[in-house]
Order: sequence, then structure tokens, then C-alpha cells
Amino acid sequence: MSEAILEATQKFAEIIEKQLVRIENMKAQKDFIDYSKLDTIIIGVCGGDGIGPAITKASQKILEYLLKDEVEKGRIAFRQIDGLTIENRVKAGKAIPDDVLEELKACHVILKGPTTTPRAGDPWPNIESANVAMRKELDLFANVRPVKVPEQGIDWTFFRENTEGGYALGSQGIHFNEDLAIDFTVTTKEGSERIARAAFDYAKKNGKTRVTAVTKANVIKTTDGKFLNICKDVAKEYPGIELDDWYIDIMTAKLVDEKRRTQFQVLVLPNLYGDILTDEAAEFQGGVGTAGSANLGKRYAMFEAIHGSAPRMVAEGRDKYADPCSMIRAAVMLLSHIGYADLSEKLEKALDICMYQEKKLIITGRDTGATGEEFAEYVMETIAAL
Repeated sequence: MSEAILEATQKFAEIIEKQLVRIENMKAQKDFIDYSKLDTIIIGVCGGDGIGPAITKASQKILEYLLKDEVEKGRIAFRQIDGLTIENRVKAGKAIPDDVLEELKACHVILKGPTTTPRAGDPWPNIESANVAMRKELDLFANVRPVKVPEQGIDWTFFRENTEGGYALGSQGIHFNEDLAIDFTVTTKEGSERIARAAFDYAKKNGKTRVTAVTKANVIKTTDGKFLNICKDVAKEYPGIELDDWYIDIMTAKLVDEKRRTQFQVLVLPNLYGDILTDEAAEFQGGVGTAGSANLGKRYAMFEAIHGSAPRMVAEGRDKYADPCSMIRAAVMLLSHIGYADLSEKLEKALDICMYQEKKLIITGRDTGATGEEFAEYVMETIAAL
């Protein structure tokens, strides 16, 4: 066996050892945090990169307006975390600098703007995605993305596994030589069980009758096959909720099938497929700029937009015109998650009025439309009128 093969084998062994430790950590986890038992719920706010600070500021302003009484009572506290920028991450040589990670861990929930992930040709070094790192460090295993278009009969909630799959070891592949590069995908029993159970629990609590598992288990038989089989096992614990399964390629087609798509309710997917399919799904709602997402773990939760940092808008001086609706949608989910369902429903109703019904202000991304701050004021005025 050549020295190069031995080195690759050793690297693979190290990866397996780390994953085995991770599995034991998952097994040792306690139940989900009970926010009602906390004296103060700490909401960390990270603006991120590009248009992130602008749209996050708009969302934070609305949250502070809705939670004003709770802040005054000491039940809610906001903390600004400014260090999660590409400049700061590059300077530290880490996806999340150590001091920023400590600030994040001192919070209970996080409202986070988009962050830049360098790619080939960018002026930045090739550091890991801050999103991927945060999901791993805080064990935010469930990425939840709702998509609703009532007039088309669309009401989907996606449960994307957030810490495994093709993204888990995205920076740890083996570049064997100029002819061969190998990346890895990871599926564990514990990781698959908890995302499947989260999807079924949601379905049960919200009166849903179907959960759809999306894989490519007919071809990727080991990892996707394991994920699908575990979904089938978990489904047995939920009588009255049907499990069906689709392959990712045909599912992308069926989301645009007007007859079929209205039958989908709750969907559970491995990491990569979830990322792809939820971007497609968001287009029905008006694009990725309209969709927020929740990243949930047992101890921490993070809420964010599903789009990128749009550095071109900043370079052209247009960041103040960026659409904040994705971050406001994230705020809707944040409020619900920490126990303020009434405020969450009120914000969602107001946002729907502003985006789809009255449309008194239009966001264009340029000076032909409203600024994000003006739109936030519009949303708050609408809330006050409800």
C-alpha cells in the first residue's frame, strides 16, 4: 500500500473517530429547553455580512416593538453580537472566532443575518461556512422552513437535517492527487431519529396527516437508505400520520405539479436535499427573499433568512433597499418558538397584509422602492391597526 493511501486511510479513521464521539454526545443530550422556566430569555442579534446588518436591524426593530413590555419586565433581553463578519472570521482564521462563539453560547436564541462563505476566486481565504459551523457547534440539528401560498393550496413545512449529510464534512474531504478527490456524507441513527421525530411531532401537534421523506435511497443505498429506514421506524410510533417517500429528483418536479403538490404537508430530508428543495419551494412564495428559517437544537435555536449576503448590493450602495421580509419571517418563527404565539400570529398577519394585500410600500432593491427601515415601520403601523 502506497504512503499516499496510508495517509488517506489515516485521515478517514480520524473522521470516523470524531463521528463516534459526536454520536455519544447526541446520546447524552437532555430534553429541549423550557423557555417558560427561564427568568430571562436572551436573544442574540448577529447582523452578519453584506445586506445582513440592514435587514437584521429592520427585523430587530419589530421584535423590540412587539416585546417592549417583556423587555421592561426583564423577561426578554437583547444582546448585540457584532463579531460574526467575514473580516473578523478571516482575521481569526476560523468560521466562528472563539470570543464570538462564547457570546453566542451565552444566548438562548439568535437572530442572525446572512454570512459570506468564500468560494474559489473570492478575495477571502477558504474558511468554513459560519452557518455550518454554528449548526455544528450549537447542535442545531433541525432546519425548519415553512412555505405557504394559500391561494394555490400550498402549505408545506420542511424539516431539513442540519448537522449531517453532505455538508457535515464539507471541508474535510481528501484531495488524493490531481486525478482524485473524495468527499464524505454522514448519516447516523441518532441524527436521523431526532429529525424524523421532530417532523412527526410537528405533524401531530399541528393536525397534519402526512409526512414525506425525501431521499435518493435507490442509488445512495447506505446513507440515504439508512435515513429512509429510520423514518419508517419512527413513523410506527405515530398512528394516524401517513409516511410516504419520494426521491429527490422527482420531488423537485412534483413541487411544480399543480395536482400533486397540494398533497404534501410535512417533508423531512437529509441536509443537501433539504437545502436545494427549500430554495425551490420558496419561489412559490415569492422567492428566497421572502422566506425565513429556524435552526433548532435542544439547548439553542437560531433564526435567519435563507438567502445570501448579496455583497453586490452593498458595493453599489443599495443595502438599505434590501428586502427585510426574510428576516421578519424569521422573527415570526422566533416569537413562536420562545412561547409568544399570539405575537407571532399578529406579526405574520401584518406581514402578509403588507406583502400581499395592501402593498402600500414595495421593495425593489433599489431607490425605486422603499428602504428596509421604511418597510419595518409599515409593518409596525399595520400591527398597531390590527
